[in-house]
Amino acid sequence: MTGRVCFAARRLPLVGLIVVAMFAASKADAQPLRFSESDEVPPQVDRIYAKGLQFLAKTQRSNGTWPDGSEPSAMAALGLMVFLASGEDPNFGPYADNTRRAVRYIISAQNSRTGYIGSSMYAHGFCMLALAEAYGAVDESGAIEGGASFKRSIGEALELAVRCAVTSQKKNRWKAWRYSPSDRSSADTSVAGAVLMGLLAARNAGIEVPDDSIDGALEYYRNSTAESGSVAYTGGLGGFGESLARSSIATLVYAIGKKQKWPQYQWALKYIVDNKDNEPSWHPFYARYYLAQALFQGSPPTWREWNQTLIEDLMERQAEDGSINSSMGKTYGTSMSLLALALNYKFLPIYER
Repeated sequence: MTGRVCFAARRLPLVGLIVVAMFAASKADAQPLRFSESDEVPPQVDRIYAKGLQFLAKTQRSNGTWPDGSEPSAMAALGLMVFLASGEDPNFGPYADNTRRAVRYIISAQNSRTGYIGSSMYAHGFCMLALAEAYGAVDESGAIEGGASFKRSIGEALELAVRCAVTSQKKNRWKAWRYSPSDRSSADTSVAGAVLMGLLAARNAGIEVPDDSIDGALEYYRNSTAESGSVAYTGGLGGFGESLARSSIATLVYAIGKKQKWPQYQWALKYIVDNKDNEPSWHPFYARYYLAQALFQGSPPTWREWNQTLIEDLMERQAEDGSINSSMGKTYGTSMSLLALALNYKFLPIYER
């Protein structure tokens, strides 16, 4: 068996050098899944992930984007995180060019004056998260395909993105975010989750993020979480209706934001544990992406059980070319599925407990 050596030595100290299995013989697919805290990554995970990486690498355009998806910068961000999440070396490994193309596109899509990336705060949040995970990991000293270099460093782009998010939040009555950075009177817990996770990742990477920005956004979630564990969509305790995705987002931001002692965290966590098998028909890949992280942070035993079901499901869903189709296209379905699966590698800093 060959080994995949993580590039964590190039990262911040919080990430240690990890060695994970890369690929197993094809007969390993028939082996039963085994999970415990000390077990290695099951070979089925490696096989699904390897095939998915090959699909994304093959279908990526030379400019770093993918052919499907309505928001190119968001898709580039998701793809970038997929390439980083399993421990492949982004500088010398087989996907180094893919990684750099994605970084290059995200930076090129950023407004150099405002720091805004993409055409919605959803995209901005995911791009900020991806840049934070790439910061300190991707070597910027070399040229990328075509001889072009980064317009600005990853750190500079990330600082600009953080400034945009913080400036937008200060203008918003809810101290959160909606679709546009200029939204002042409305916010929602879905968009806010993407932006807040980007800010938390940037702070973890060593970028200065004001405490009152993090605290204000977490307070918005606290005011939006009911004792049932349901999380409102917009504005305080109005607009309820059960949503596994929103309760998962709340659980995750509470955990990463170190608010596990809040009763709202316990309410949201109980909700997702009790409803983890009730996959929504509306945006199921999005819900899985957040549910995987929330369970991993909040209830490791529940995550291991749910994760086994996820692996079995993805083994059935994945096509021969490595893609996993969704109503939003193969790139989105593959990327969100692999990122949900990437918790098995525990490699991205934002995926650490």
